[in-house]
Amino acid sequence: MKVRNHRGWTRAGWLLFYLYIILLSYFLFFSEHYGRDCISPGYRYNLVLFKEIRRFIEYRQQLGLESFVVNIAGNILAFAPFGFLLPMLNKRYRGFFTITFLSLLFSLAVELVQMYFKVGIFDVDDIFLNTAGGMLGYIFCRIFGALVLRKSSWKQKGKSS
Repeated sequence: MKVRNHRGWTRAGWLLFYLYIILLSYFLFFSEHYGRDCISPGYRYNLVLFKEIRRFIEYRQQLGLESFVVNIAGNILAFAPFGFLLPMLNKRYRGFFTITFLSLLFSLAVELVQMYFKVGIFDVDDIFLNTAGGMLGYIFCRIFGALVLRKSSWKQKGKSS
């Protein structure tokens, strides 16, 4: 019974992960709200680290709150589920450096696809923020796992008393 229940949770987790990837893909490549409906005539890119982050912080009043939040916090939060879900779904992905590297690779792939299809801007700041989001998700995963283990051990102590 326990193995069957674990398998059901694992399947549900993978389904949630795939839904996350589909939703993320929509916002990154197809969402009209984020300017993905128009293809730019040329390649657009930023190869200077912290250039766009600095610009969004410096001109946050002129750009507006939504633009600031979407470009700074949004890039971090968009990749947090990646770092949270992968370690829960597969033991191979339970290392901090593994998740950091996979977040970096996944973000780089997203940026390259955006640039190739000219539906976004290849931005090293986005890669930095996305990777930080994956790392943050991993930290939350570890905290969540520790809390679940603590709760589980409390239940075991209550049953054995």
